[in-house]
Amino acid sequence: MALVNAGVVVLDCAEPEKLAVFYKELLEAEQTDATANRVEIRSADGFRLALRRDTNATPPSWPRPENSLQAHLEFVVDDMDAVERRIVGLGGRPLEAKEATGPLEERGYSDPAGHSFVVRRTIPTAPKQG
Repeated sequence: MALVNAGVVVLDCAEPEKLAVFYKELLEAEQTDATANRVEIRSADGFRLALRRDTNATPPSWPRPENSLQAHLEFVVDDMDAVERRIVGLGGRPLEAKEATGPLEERGYSDPAGHSFVVRRTIPTAPKQG
């Protein structure tokens, strides 16, 4: 018998209802639970994400080093340009303007509340550099 039955990624933010809309649209997910201080969504592949109210939430400064990245979301996609248009259309913003090409292409973004995430073509196998 497993000791852990399920896992949920939880992002703290000032307005969980608004941030849930961004991720529901991006992930084509459905809302599975909501309280006054937390909204949980689930995508078709079972990925669970919860947005929890934190009245003192401040976004990380990544990629700037003064408030280093503690965690981020990573999504594997086929069409980088189409996903970028969707992210920006939903209120997200690009964090890096580098032009990467090839099978390990990735792009960094922040959601409307400032949480960073990456979209990439493949799952990385090497350790983080820098």
